[in-house]
Amino acid sequence: MNTILIIDDDDQLRKSFDKLLKEEGYHSECAASGEAGLKIIQKAIPDLVILDMRLPGMNGFETFQVIHEIEPKLPVIIMTAYSTTETAIKATKMGAFDYILKPFDIPDMLVVIKQALEAGRFMRSPVDMDPVPDESSRDAIIGRSRPMQKVYKAIGRVSPTEATVLVRGESGTGKELVARAVYQHSRRANKPFLVINCVAIPESLLESELFGYEKGAFTGAVHRRVGKIEQAHGGTIFLDEIGDMPLSIQAKILRLLQEKSIERLGGRATIPVDVRIVAATNRNLEFALDQGLFREDLYYRLQVVTIFLPSLRERAEDIPALVDYFLARFSREAGIENPGITKQAKTMLNASPWQGNVRELGNTLQKVLIFNRGAPISQEDISQAISGRNAGKAINLEKAEQATQQWVRQALNAQSSANLFDDCMDHFAGMVIGEALNITGGNRSRAAKLLGLSRPTLHSKIEKYGLKLKTSVKEDPS
Repeated sequence: MNTILIIDDDDQLRKSFDKLLKEEGYHSECAASGEAGLKIIQKAIPDLVILDMRLPGMNGFETFQVIHEIEPKLPVIIMTAYSTTETAIKATKMGAFDYILKPFDIPDMLVVIKQALEAGRFMRSPVDMDPVPDESSRDAIIGRSRPMQKVYKAIGRVSPTEATVLVRGESGTGKELVARAVYQHSRRANKPFLVINCVAIPESLLESELFGYEKGAFTGAVHRRVGKIEQAHGGTIFLDEIGDMPLSIQAKILRLLQEKSIERLGGRATIPVDVRIVAATNRNLEFALDQGLFREDLYYRLQVVTIFLPSLRERAEDIPALVDYFLARFSREAGIENPGITKQAKTMLNASPWQGNVRELGNTLQKVLIFNRGAPISQEDISQAISGRNAGKAINLEKAEQATQQWVRQALNAQSSANLFDDCMDHFAGMVIGEALNITGGNRSRAAKLLGLSRPTLHSKIEKYGLKLKTSVKEDPS
C-alpha cells in the first residue's frame, strides 16, 4: 500500500484529503507544517508528498528543498494558489513532480497522484538483470541466452554516456524495463525520470504535456505551465511508442536533440533544457519512413545507440528461467507458497509460440497460480490456460468479420458522407469503447485499463462519440 504524506496547514483540507486517499486505497499521513512533515519523512520515507506552498514557519519552497536533499527521487506534488504559481514553477524546475492550482478538481488530482506514484516507483525500484528468482525484485530482466547477453552489454556500455538511446522490439518484450535500467545505471540516476506514452495522450494534449504553455496560448490557458521536458531538467525523458508520435511534434523533439532547447506553446522565448532522451517503439520505423509518417532526420538522431530486444521466440532457451522467476514473484506477491511446476508443464510452455512475448507468458502463469490448489502446476493446468487464451482469441471471429464486412459494404454503397472513412473509424471506435464500459459496469478506470488508454483519453473519447451507458449499468461516479 502506497503511503502519501500531506503537508498543509488547512485542517479541513487535510481531513478531506485523508478521507479521500483512504477511500482510494492509499495510506496517508498528515502534517500541519513543513517542520512536522520533515520529521515524518526522516523517520520513514513515504511514496509521495503533497505539499502546500503557503505554510507557517518554513514555507513550501524551503520545505521542498530539504525534502529534495533528503531523497531526490521522492515525488512531490505542490499545491498552490495563483499568487504563488511562479514559486511552484521554480520548484518544479528543481525536481518537483508537478503542481496543482487550488481549488483543484478531484479526478484530475487523483490522476496526477497515480502518475507521481508510478514515476516514483520507476525511479526508486531497481531493475535487476538476470537475478536469482527467489531473490529478485518485482522488476527484472531475465535471460542468459546469447541475444540477452547482447542486451546486457549494450545497457552497460551506453548507460554511463549521454547518448540518445532507441529501444526496439515487439510488444511485451520489456522495452520499458530496459529504458529504466539505462536510467538507473546512468550519471543522471539521482535526477528525474519521466515517462511519456505517445499513444496514451491525445494528440491535441501531447504537445502541451511535453513542452508546456504560456498564459493565453489557447482557450483555458489561464496561467503558465511547465511541460514534462522542463520538469525533467538534468534527468531523463522516456518517450514510449515514439513511432506513433505526430509529425508536428517530431519536429520539436528533433530541435530538442539538436539544440538542447524548447519553446513553450504560445511562447517565443528559447528555453535551454538539459535532458537525455531514451525512446522506444514496436513500430517498423523504416516502413514509417517510406510512408512519410516518421521524419528521416529524427530517425537518424534517435539511432545514436539502438538496443534491439529479441522476441521470446528468438530466445526460447530463456523460458524455463522466466517460468521460475514468474512463479516465485507471483507466489510471493499473492502471499502463497510456490507450488512448483512439473517437467511436462515446462516442456509445454517451452513449445508455445508466445506471440505476446514475456508479458503473455507472465499473464498465463499468473492465471494458472490463481486457480492452483497447491499441487505442482501440471501439463493439464497449462493446457487449460493456453486453450482458454486461444479460445478467447478465436470466438466467432469468422462470423464477426462477415458481419463487419457486410456493414462496411453497405456504408460504401450508400456513400452517405464525404468523410466516409473517418465516419466508419469513429463508428467502430465508439463501439469498442462502449462495450468496454458495459463490460466493466461503467467503471471508467477499469475500462481505460482494459483498452490500454489513459483515463483522460477515455474521457475525451466518451465525449467525442457521445457515448451513454445502458440504464442497467452503474456509471463511474467520477
